[in-house]
Amino acid sequence: MSGFLAGLCVAVLPLLAAGFWLGRRTARPPGLAGLGTPVEHATFETLHTASLATPPLRAGLTEEAAGRSARKLRSLLGTDALCLTDREQVLVWDGAGAHHRTEIMERLTGPLDSGRGEAFPLTCDTPDCAVRWAVVAPLTVDDRVHGALVACAPRESAVLVRAAGEVARWVSVQLELADLDQSRTRLIEAEIRALRAQISPHFIFNSLAVIASFVRTDPERARELLLEFADFTRYSFRRHGDFTTLADELHAIDHYLALVRARFGDRLSVTLQIAPEVLPVALPFLCLQPLIENAVKHGLEGKADKCRIQITAQDTGAEALVVIEDDGAGMDPGLLRRILAREVDHTGGIGLSNVDERLRQVYGDDYGLVIETAVGAGMRVTVRLPKYQPGVHLTGRLAPK
Repeated sequence: MSGFLAGLCVAVLPLLAAGFWLGRRTARPPGLAGLGTPVEHATFETLHTASLATPPLRAGLTEEAAGRSARKLRSLLGTDALCLTDREQVLVWDGAGAHHRTEIMERLTGPLDSGRGEAFPLTCDTPDCAVRWAVVAPLTVDDRVHGALVACAPRESAVLVRAAGEVARWVSVQLELADLDQSRTRLIEAEIRALRAQISPHFIFNSLAVIASFVRTDPERARELLLEFADFTRYSFRRHGDFTTLADELHAIDHYLALVRARFGDRLSVTLQIAPEVLPVALPFLCLQPLIENAVKHGLEGKADKCRIQITAQDTGAEALVVIEDDGAGMDPGLLRRILAREVDHTGGIGLSNVDERLRQVYGDDYGLVIETAVGAGMRVTVRLPKYQPGVHLTGRLAPK
């Protein structure tokens, strides 16, 4: 991480220097004092342009991302033309001299293999061609060259060579962040797969056993439970999107509880208090159901009397507050801490560590599970869900925070 921060500083400081240099060259009259000094104004313009090029690059080095960022990058360098390439082709060409695409790709073999920048004259039979010189700066992520930034100008320029290298380094930082985002998304998907593998087998077995017990004595009841089972498993094993709404998650929980009630009868009492305004709030898929299953397990298994589970969801302004409370067996706090840290594998903590990690990955460490428990005192689990979080979308994948 320290290496990443150092790289980020190295990438940003040259942009500030470029803004300072640009300010000296484009000094404005005193009448513009309201915008700050000319140097400050130019630095602001440089950083603003860089910020506009950032969001597309966080999607990775793709043709679409390159197309949306190329013009801003060319504006940063002030060149007649700029292109972005991967290792196989020119992804986008912005500016004059697009007929040099083939020549550029032919000359990229060396820089792409070595990871070192290069400058060379362009050959052109067009008399009025505006670009005669190219500067190649490789785009590197984790010591691997993914492509190149190529700046083209009418003549050789040592300043352009240095500036192109610094901008390429800044672009590489954005690509590295994109790579981290993709790794984070893959991790979350792996966590969901692990959660399904952890919860599903014993639940499926118990549910089918209950349904089978009603087939002869109450066929209509067996049919209803089979539909509940089908709806719940369809939701649990869906393959689109990392996020769902609180309403959908609670609907799936209702199917789950119908199957549990069929198994345990009057021994289970569930109370829900849900504020309607929080139902559209987005949250990680399969985030609350494991907590309900954990409450059922602690509340019913191993004891003969009734279990009461209370589920509340409140609107607290910028957040939705979800609390799941049971009066079951509870847990030793020390053991719970070890389960959340994944230091022990304990069946009593089904899904807790998984949900805690996913909440922290999506919202930050301040949004992990808050669990209050003691042996024989039940368990109270609190989940805070921001109503808005950058990157949390119901129909897409996880984006950068």
